[in-house]
Amino acid sequence: MSFLVEDDPAERRFEILVDDALAGFTAYLPPSGAVLVFTHTEVEDRFRNMGVGSALIRGTLDQIRERGDRVVPECPFMAAFIDRHPRYADLVVPKP
Repeated sequence: MSFLVEDDPAERRFEILVDDALAGFTAYLPPSGAVLVFTHTEVEDRFRNMGVGSALIRGTLDQIRERGDRVVPECPFMAAFIDRHPRYADLVVPKP
C-alpha cells in the first residue's frame, strides 16, 4: 500500500490517498495566520484498522511543521495522536 497525504486548501482539509483512492481526511477551519484548527478526522470504512488514520495525521503534522505553521487539535483523534507522539507537541497552540 502506498500513502500520499496532500493539503486541499479549497476543501480546507488534508486528504490521504491509498493506492490513488481517497481513504480519509482531516478537516480544518479557515486558517488564522499560521494556525490551523483541526475539527474532524474521518477514514473510509474499508481503510479502517490499517494505520491509515495515523498515517494521515502524521503526514499532516509533518507538512504543518515544514510550513512553519501550528495547530489547535480540536479533533479528538488528532489530539490523541499528539498525546501518543510527543514529538509533535511543539506544534500545538492553545485554542484562540
